[in-house]
Amino acid sequence: MNVLSDWPILSIMPASPLAGMLIVLLLPSRRNRWLHAAAIITTLVPLILSCLLYSDFVNMQGVSGYEEQAAWVEVPLNKETLEGVTSYKFIIQYAVGVDGLSLPLVILTALVTAMAAFASVHVKKRWKAFYAWFLLLEAGMLGVFLARDIFLFFISFELTIIAMYFLIGIWGYFNRERAANQFLIYNGIGSAILLTAFIILVNTAGFHIEQTGNVLEFIYSGNYADLAKNMTDPTAWVNLTSEALGGLNPFHMSDGMQWTLFVLFLVGFGIKLPIFPFHTWMLKVHTEAPPSIVMIHSGVLLKMGAYGMLRFGIYLFPEQAKAWAVVLAVLGLANLLYGALIAFRQKDLKRVLAYSSISHMGIVLLGFAAFNEIGLQGAVFQLVSHGLISALLFLLVGSFYERTKTTELPQLGGLARSMPFMSGMLLAGGLAALGLPGLSGFIGELLSLLGLFEAHPWLAGLALLGIILTAAYVLRSVLKVTFGPMDEQYAAAKDARLVEAVPMIVLLAVIILLGCYPSMLTDTLHYSYETLIHPILATRAGG
Repeated sequence: MNVLSDWPILSIMPASPLAGMLIVLLLPSRRNRWLHAAAIITTLVPLILSCLLYSDFVNMQGVSGYEEQAAWVEVPLNKETLEGVTSYKFIIQYAVGVDGLSLPLVILTALVTAMAAFASVHVKKRWKAFYAWFLLLEAGMLGVFLARDIFLFFISFELTIIAMYFLIGIWGYFNRERAANQFLIYNGIGSAILLTAFIILVNTAGFHIEQTGNVLEFIYSGNYADLAKNMTDPTAWVNLTSEALGGLNPFHMSDGMQWTLFVLFLVGFGIKLPIFPFHTWMLKVHTEAPPSIVMIHSGVLLKMGAYGMLRFGIYLFPEQAKAWAVVLAVLGLANLLYGALIAFRQKDLKRVLAYSSISHMGIVLLGFAAFNEIGLQGAVFQLVSHGLISALLFLLVGSFYERTKTTELPQLGGLARSMPFMSGMLLAGGLAALGLPGLSGFIGELLSLLGLFEAHPWLAGLALLGIILTAAYVLRSVLKVTFGPMDEQYAAAKDARLVEAVPMIVLLAVIILLGCYPSMLTDTLHYSYETLIHPILATRAGG
């Protein structure tokens, strides 16, 4: 790195929310404004650093990512010494880094969390505890996208589950405890599946050899680089033949084992995405969690499942992913069409947006199923775009609810008269969600469907039905809220406060910016594809 080469910037990013958490715990419990200001200032640190990273990454044309690492846990193993091997170690590395795939999601996490910190004025109780869990959640999310070691990735993922459980269960709405328990059960099952897959992966491909002179160290780790190298280029380890290892070749993974791991990753991350029919827990969270937490859940946490599927499922097992491309496309179509159809039937604005999230995650799966550069770019673009759009819409829903005490569509109407600013923002967010050209939602959907059309034209044709349905339910909901007769009890309702208007304006500005200048994101994704994804696909999937 150029400007920031002397600073451990990647470590500072997840560490800053933890430092802010300690500051919050030291502040007086009744000083709500102090606690709120501390949370906002803390979340701005990762946002600023991620923007600096982006600037440096683009200037260097993404030739290589940035990494920081050190031995975190190092345990010697007692094994019979083999010829030429002098020591064995089990290492969990503190390894963090960014590349063209993870950097956009790091920026998304930092931006949405900072805007959610502004929007947390809706919290009415136990402010100190709320902001402490809030900042722990951000540290976990950043850790997921920055981690370069499987165990660090898993620990960070679990931190987000713990923090979300308390944020939903304590500060949610009427059925908050049931929603929190359902969230914990489903994600716990997903985590158990992923832990099983990670352990198998490390025990088969997680070996790394370091040579110092005539000394060979046999290191047992979960570092991404070691896993990818061992999975894609086993001939690199000819200096240790299977005979030298007593007939055991640890870098070999049978076809059956590869399929097993691919399915485990698909199911584990599919629960967290979520893929239909593992979606019911998400509906509870979106309707019962407080607005600022739903912003983060829909804007970032759902993206962690897709990121894991791409990083582990497609990146490490491209042959299996390509063989199941049609299955991924069918799952994507199911999400897209089911979510859109059910959203059209909903009478609660929260549930409309919840099913909309399911539908839009289907577009991500369609981009994955395309299995080409344009499709994968579209999938990641859709992740970022939907993260911004859903965060904006759920912020607006929370603000409307604070003033009207309802999100039932039959009880709303004509709010553009008393709340013109928020109504205009709702219309703009709705247009972005349905894919209006000039807004980010259009680019993500266009690239994903173009990639799918190149690979599976008939499936892309069916996916267009979902786009039409999206326009129908979005316009129906938005027009019902903003226009028509207004209940007199809402006539005196005030429009957005400054602390609410700022995140609304910022999120919409970024949505418009990406819609008008998509190369800001597609360039980083291109670098990632050329340096990370394409070599893997070319080597192992024959394309």
